[in-house]
Amino acid sequence: MPIVSKETLPPFGHAVAGSFGAMFALTLVYPLDIIKTRIQVQAKHDGVDDKEQEHYNSALDGIKQIMGKEGVAGLYAGLGSSLLGTASTNFTYFYCYSLVRDFYNKNYNPGGGTSSAAMELLLGAIAGAMTTLVTTPIAVLTTRQQTLPSNERQGIFGTATTILAEEGVAGLWKGIRPSLILCVNPAITYGSFEKMKQFVLETMKWNMTPGVNFIVGAISKTLATIVTYPYIMAKVRLQWKPSKELQDKVEPYKGAGDVLARVLKQDGFFGWYKGMSTQISKAVLSQALLFMMKDLFTNYTVIAYALLLQIARRKLAA
Repeated sequence: MPIVSKETLPPFGHAVAGSFGAMFALTLVYPLDIIKTRIQVQAKHDGVDDKEQEHYNSALDGIKQIMGKEGVAGLYAGLGSSLLGTASTNFTYFYCYSLVRDFYNKNYNPGGGTSSAAMELLLGAIAGAMTTLVTTPIAVLTTRQQTLPSNERQGIFGTATTILAEEGVAGLWKGIRPSLILCVNPAITYGSFEKMKQFVLETMKWNMTPGVNFIVGAISKTLATIVTYPYIMAKVRLQWKPSKELQDKVEPYKGAGDVLARVLKQDGFFGWYKGMSTQISKAVLSQALLFMMKDLFTNYTVIAYALLLQIARRKLAA
């Protein structure tokens, strides 16, 4: 069998492993994902009675309310588009990150030395920007499906068709500017993960077991979420669309700056961090699970890739 290792696995292989790991993680924590999205779009609007809007006091309260109104299925509204988004986002990110990193190592780091923290952040940001341009439409579809009332909710293609008809092509890229700024989020996550991983391996002399991967992944994602949360909230509100009942009563947001200014005026500084505990719980669990499962999925991908190479070589030899 051809010799294949994690180091020689091509970018496509790392992208596949990352995508499967991310989809597995998202499926486990999806109820938290839908709760954090709905909390993020909760706002005080002039002319709108508080009773007309859903309001969750906590993640547990949100789960109870959704279960009461929509049943268990309500906790998984938009799961299909979310899985599609997660798969495409992680596939694109890991693919781009591997390409960018390989390019950097071949041209600027031929000796294979350790990259600086700043370079790790830059490489992650470049890969994140490339990913965002491709995957923002799916994020918009997911947000709409997660936040619209069940009687207005459509499937993936129905939601996309409605957005194109009402808002044009630009509607699929709502929130693109804060999304590009948020490219620093995975950059912080993966950059800090690599540095902590290096510390664990070289200083602590520990092996990167699934448990250690989980802890290091959790810490790195928490750090990234705290730093970028106001823009995460702003992006979600820009991609959100009020229900038909509230459309005429809610003034549309003009941009991320408008979102942050209005939230600051209505709820104060801490309004920028509304729902952050749920966001961190969801983000940390999914990211830690991703780092843990990606390593396992990478092992399986290496085996599959080696088998495919073996089959291809036998066909060429025949």
